[in-house]
Amino acid sequence: MPDSFWVETLGCPKNQVDSDKLTGTMLADGLVPAAAPDEADVVVVNTCAFIEAARQESIDTVLALSDTRRAGARLVVTGCMAERYGAELAEALPEVDDVAGFGVPVTLKSRDEVPSLDLLNLPRPASAVPWAYVKVAEGCDRHCGFCAIPSFRGKQRSRTVDSILAEVDVLDVKEIVLVAQDLASYGRDVGAAGSIVPLVEAVAARVARTRLLYLYPSELNDRLIDAICATGVPYFDLSLQHVAKGLLRRMRRWGDGDRFLERIAAIRTREPDAAFRSSFIVGYPGESEDDHDRLLHFVEDAQLDWAGFFAFSPEDGTYAVELDGRVPDGLVTERLLELSELQDRITAERRAALIGRKVDVLVDATGVGRTHREAPEIDGIVSVPREWEPGSFVAGTVVGAGGPDLEAA
Repeated sequence: MPDSFWVETLGCPKNQVDSDKLTGTMLADGLVPAAAPDEADVVVVNTCAFIEAARQESIDTVLALSDTRRAGARLVVTGCMAERYGAELAEALPEVDDVAGFGVPVTLKSRDEVPSLDLLNLPRPASAVPWAYVKVAEGCDRHCGFCAIPSFRGKQRSRTVDSILAEVDVLDVKEIVLVAQDLASYGRDVGAAGSIVPLVEAVAARVARTRLLYLYPSELNDRLIDAICATGVPYFDLSLQHVAKGLLRRMRRWGDGDRFLERIAAIRTREPDAAFRSSFIVGYPGESEDDHDRLLHFVEDAQLDWAGFFAFSPEDGTYAVELDGRVPDGLVTERLLELSELQDRITAERRAALIGRKVDVLVDATGVGRTHREAPEIDGIVSVPREWEPGSFVAGTVVGAGGPDLEAA
């Protein structure tokens, strides 16, 4: 009987794509999926290392799976923590059999046979749901003050358009979600600045829905906005991080709240049904009460559909780790709560305002669907009649709303 495997994925959608590529590689090597981690011959944990909380979750998961794996099963740690802290991680976690960078065990027999693979262009299995993430590039050329990703993911490496489209064709899903560390800069590393637009157009010609995640705000020009709106999925995931100009410069970031509001307003004028998501760092070194108030006012004025707020995490090797002006943890917690409560109210009000609206729903699973306003696994859902067939598009009407979720019939 062939060896079986289980892959546990932590972190962002880009990690999920890596896990799909790991799974495809193991299937090609003759392994079979296990029904549960405690039934697998090899358990792979694809870790996240973006902030301290993510690292702790990764370690806790590794230890929990070590305790429940069956006798003789191998435990392999891969992903961002393995790439960033390889030798240190192997020493700190004797429970782990292999720390494998961005690779996967092929024969599962010894550490020497665990290669470090570039997963970007490897094949992947079919999607079990009617949507799929597609990673179009790896790495990042920016130097944001808080981010360690370039130190272990490397410089940006864009895939070819042909390889991306071939993957889209094989996946054969209704919605493709394009992801990368710096999506709008796709192609720039090979001298093809602006090539994200023809890529979006090519993908949109193949699937009913094309969604983009992680857009750096300075790259959101009129041409890209038009391309996104033309896909029928006017969903704008903008990586803003803050709105106070001085603090943004300390983050080594572009923009300010006024510029962001102007751009959001211009998009809404062009496409009233546009949906917006962003994320913000709270407690970055030097964040003053005035900076916090500016962010509160921005959140109220912008009326984003979705927003996430995260406490600053000092990362070794980053510019921010040496900055003065650390914000006390208690004050960060207060600011996070204030922002989250404000955004929860805004999200609930915007969702309630949709009651009575006609919507096109992609049914992801029995009783669960999404309109263009909801990114999979990130935003709210739409509860739908159980008789609506998964994988189908259904024209419905919003009949209810509760918090981030809707009900359609």
